[in-house]
Amino acid sequence: MQDTEHILVVDDEANIRTILTYLLEQEGFTVDHAADGQSALDLMRDSCPDLVILDVMMPGLDGLQVLASMRGHFQTHNIPVILLTAKGDTFHRVQGLREGANDYLVKPFVPQELILRVRNMLQFSRTQRDANPLTGLPGNRAITQEVERRLELGEPFGFLYVDLDNFKAFNDFYGYSRGDKVLGLLAESLQRATKGQKGESFLGHVGGDDFVAVVGVDVASTIAHQLVAEFDERRRFLYDPEDWSRGWIEIRDRTGTIRRMPPVSVTVAVVIDRQGELEHIGQVNAVAAELKRFGKTQAGSIVVEERREVPTEEEVSHGSDSVKFGDSN
Repeated sequence: MQDTEHILVVDDEANIRTILTYLLEQEGFTVDHAADGQSALDLMRDSCPDLVILDVMMPGLDGLQVLASMRGHFQTHNIPVILLTAKGDTFHRVQGLREGANDYLVKPFVPQELILRVRNMLQFSRTQRDANPLTGLPGNRAITQEVERRLELGEPFGFLYVDLDNFKAFNDFYGYSRGDKVLGLLAESLQRATKGQKGESFLGHVGGDDFVAVVGVDVASTIAHQLVAEFDERRRFLYDPEDWSRGWIEIRDRTGTIRRMPPVSVTVAVVIDRQGELEHIGQVNAVAAELKRFGKTQAGSIVVEERREVPTEEEVSHGSDSVKFGDSN
């Protein structure tokens, strides 16, 4: 279960603080409040909130000064801020956004709008914190949440685990800067393969050269094969022309032996859950890992698919589970 998110309300008007605290606590948030800018900064140094709702017009340190102080300190630099401004106060809204505010609300605010803006901002903040800095794709926490959400819904889905082959050799030969371009190409190829496909698609970057896609069950295989085709078509531009023409690069392994390594390729393990056979994320990962291990034994880019078929009445009566494993280039 996700921890309760912590919101700091900063406003010099007691009735506004009371209303905001009540609304937010009703939605399950933990709320602290401060009546002035300096008290708000002191609270933030003791315990960083997940979000700050900040009034602009306050005595002493006003909201814009508090915002500037937050953005200038490493501990509070990335905390999302929603400004509270008076109706028609365009100057302060624009100034606040220029200083780094993430959103604003105009007083008097509509409670439903406030809650939606808070939830949207927290979701965006979580995604940004968890995103891989190289590819911009969500990381492990977001991947886990998405798979668990699909499992709870009990709807069919396809799970693609994507892994590069011979990537370490490429990194050792060309260097990490060039290696980052391989990861960028794989992320872009995955995005291209899912674009326009039927159903909701979620893409994630586990870390290193491991990626995940959670997609519609009927398009999972298509996406996997399009990903392989897209990556294989464009990978040649990652190599120096003479290395690509030769078909291999030479690296020295840990024993000092010179080895010829083929071009970087991609293995895609496709797990299909049509009828809720998989109950938790550990099962999804276990099936994907088994498929990936098989794929790694094959040369070149490959899609390894696992299909669960609807069992016959006879199979059901005997308690058997019909599982097929198939692979194709």
